[in-house]
Amino acid sequence: MRSMASSASSRSIAAIVGVGPNLGRSIARKFAHEGYTVAILSRDLGIPLFSLSHFLPRPSSFIQLTLTFTGRLSRFADEIAREEKAQVFAIRIDCSDSRSVREAFEGVLSLGFVEVLVYNAYQPFANCQPTNFTDIRVEAFEKSVAISSVGAFLSAQQVLPGMVERGRGTILFTGCSASLNGIAGYSELCCGKFALRALSQCLAREFQPLGVHVAHVIIDGIVGSPRGPSTSSQQRLLTGEHQHQHQQSGGGGHGSMDPDALAQTYWHLHTQDRTAWTQEIDLRPSTLPPRFL
Repeated sequence: MRSMASSASSRSIAAIVGVGPNLGRSIARKFAHEGYTVAILSRDLGIPLFSLSHFLPRPSSFIQLTLTFTGRLSRFADEIAREEKAQVFAIRIDCSDSRSVREAFEGVLSLGFVEVLVYNAYQPFANCQPTNFTDIRVEAFEKSVAISSVGAFLSAQQVLPGMVERGRGTILFTGCSASLNGIAGYSELCCGKFALRALSQCLAREFQPLGVHVAHVIIDGIVGSPRGPSTSSQQRLLTGEHQHQHQQSGGGGHGSMDPDALAQTYWHLHTQDRTAWTQEIDLRPSTLPPRFL
């Protein structure tokens, strides 16, 4: 992994927050393919989140960010950089921690102007199973809401000044069916996603007149693996950074959504003419009914 300090590009930056093996990686690859320098941010670097504090110190400098943390995210960065012949940088972030978000974006902003922010993070729920409301711990509820919405708030605050100064930029938030409807057993997810949708609408009304396109993308279906021949055949349930096993096989088949096709929509939103900007779009496969939860 190259040092960010020595490899900064004069090209605009696309920052993808919440990168797992499917949607986040496909979005990062698409923007790299189109010529952007890409920063991929995730808390999952191949070590369980609960163990990070025992094995890795909190980075105290920008250089430590680039040299200390290795694992899955770095492999994604190397893979995309090699395939697309682009600059791609992996940075750890905990979207529920304001200090972590600030430190991560210090690294991102040191690379150059962040023209695109895609916020794709959320707190996974155990085994995709509903939780009885009286059994939800307040700590788990607060963390889920923090990752889904507070992390998006903090990330947007980091990049908006530069976008407003230049009169251009794109912020895309990933939602799901829980963004629109309360679902029994998923209170923490729904509350966080409802708040994210509201944040998107507020930012759109405040900053679109200043040249910043803000859009909310509702992924209403099961996101599988890309249909490319080199990808695995596992499908996963996806509403952001983390994916869960789904009991079907065949990447991109059986009604699942191809993350590469979804990434095309994110790119399309970024390149829309400002006389016809989309503020919200929902995407679903043709072969399954809506509302996957």
